[in-house]
Amino acid sequence: MAAPDDSPVVLDRREGPYGEVVLRRHGALLQIIANGCFLMDTSDGRSERLLIDAAYDALDGRPAPAVLIGGLGVGFSLAHASDDPRWGRITVVEREPAVVDWHRAGPLSELTRGALADPRTAIVRDDLVRCVNETSDTFDALCLDIDNGPGWTVTEDNGSLYSPAGLAACARVLRPGGVLAVWSAKPSPEFEGTLRNAGFRRVRTEEVPVARGVPDAVHLGVRPG
Repeated sequence: MAAPDDSPVVLDRREGPYGEVVLRRHGALLQIIANGCFLMDTSDGRSERLLIDAAYDALDGRPAPAVLIGGLGVGFSLAHASDDPRWGRITVVEREPAVVDWHRAGPLSELTRGALADPRTAIVRDDLVRCVNETSDTFDALCLDIDNGPGWTVTEDNGSLYSPAGLAACARVLRPGGVLAVWSAKPSPEFEGTLRNAGFRRVRTEEVPVARGVPDAVHLGVRPG
């Protein structure tokens, strides 16, 4: 029997390195679910685009800045960065092979086909926390969207990213005057305080109103230098 029109339809379900990941279609929307937790869908994208734009604006016009995007998701942030010729190198770190596959040759490719063909774009299959702690590369901007927020992580290990030690690792990867931008499903005054205590300057939060509930937020801080 066919599923009712208002019921989500699973397009792919895989056991990844950090648990189950599911891609499903709900009407016109594509949705990603991780370990039963709704992560994102293709309904809007305003806050994901803000993540990129606010980071660029905080760089005060430096030429061709390099950006690391943490989390490929449904691709809003990558596509938006690729659409902006002012960005230089665009590196995306994604730990789930299934998500990368859905973009390269699956239903999400319609959103990022052009961005993946952009010669500035590189996809790195790695855990973002490990990458930030171990990479020798540096960037002008880190745009991180791997959780529902600093206080609502997809997996427990991700929590270390928002700790003083994790923010110190982010600062190490940033070039002087570089910006850290962190997406959150709600504003977090506590995380603003953690950013300031970690030495970031010009700390602020930009909000995107949603139809119901608290606004989405992008937390920003600039590395001194």
